[in-house]
Amino acid sequence: MIAYIKGILENKSSDYVIIDVSGIGYKVYMSETSIDNLGNIGDIVKVHTYYRVREDDISLFGFNTSEELRMFELLISVSGVGAKTAVTMLSCVTPSEFAIAVIQNDISKLTNIPGIGAKSAQRIVLELKDKLKKDENISKQNDEKVKEAIKADNLVTDAINALQVLGYNKKVIEKAIEKIDTQNMSVEDIIKKGLAILGM
Repeated sequence: MIAYIKGILENKSSDYVIIDVSGIGYKVYMSETSIDNLGNIGDIVKVHTYYRVREDDISLFGFNTSEELRMFELLISVSGVGAKTAVTMLSCVTPSEFAIAVIQNDISKLTNIPGIGAKSAQRIVLELKDKLKKDENISKQNDEKVKEAIKADNLVTDAINALQVLGYNKKVIEKAIEKIDTQNMSVEDIIKKGLAILGM
């Protein structure tokens, strides 16, 4: 498994980049947004990768952040969602926007993405919410102090659930949220602050 690639950005296309690592050029498929944010030709870049092996194809998919990679892995775990659709979704929504859409059942947000119809959007929300419930059951035993420190406020709860969708452990999320002054903050702002702390 290739966890990430770090090397010189040799070429940028509309749906892939070529990264030179010690004289070997890796072709890495990425979303348009990720390619735009990657850097300039000649820069040393690092991309998180997903290595896909199929009978007729071996491909590398690249992501600017581990959250993007997690979102991609979640999406391709949903029945009927392929790698190309997942990459398209990454060009249209950020991981935090996606996580909010899932926990708030925002089907319309997902159907705005090219190639995602109402049935696909409903399936994505349903299957990922089921995964979230399983994670919730695993992490029921939490520190009493942590429980008291976090207000039972809908925005905070939504932010915690959204960060769980992105693959973080609930107990670890709650400790991160404790460090944030959540007053007058939107769900997305709380998620962004949480991601900044979790990424340290």
